[in-house]
Amino acid sequence: MSTATAVVVSNENGLAQEIVSGKHRWRADEPAPFGTDTGPSPYDLLLAALGACTSMTLRMYAHNKGMDLKRITIRLRHFRIHADDCRDCETKEGLLDRIDREIELTGNLDEAQKLRLLEIAERCPIHRTLKSEISIQTSIL
Repeated sequence: MSTATAVVVSNENGLAQEIVSGKHRWRADEPAPFGTDTGPSPYDLLLAALGACTSMTLRMYAHNKGMDLKRITIRLRHFRIHADDCRDCETKEGLLDRIDREIELTGNLDEAQKLRLLEIAERCPIHRTLKSEISIQTSIL
């Protein structure tokens, strides 16, 4: 088992949240009219985690393989869709979550390198976590 990452999220009123991870502090919130829009929404943070992990994974792989990768841009969008609208999904009833991830790569890369980087993107740890069965253990203190 790997070492757990500790993140503390706290709130005193409204929807704005204070998030602390080690020496890093930031906020999460919901846009108006529900929240005060003082930070990204929880789904924005989820997409940011996937995008950052994808970019880091691609950067490390390209560096290790000596690829001429200059810039990586990841664009992500989250949707709730009807399961019967998803041809490739096991779930066929109700709603499910869909994330569209577009990867833009610049540099002197041939098609084989781009295809390999696309395969590597599927192996980023956050992608694998989101695609795996997740057990969340919750307790009240």
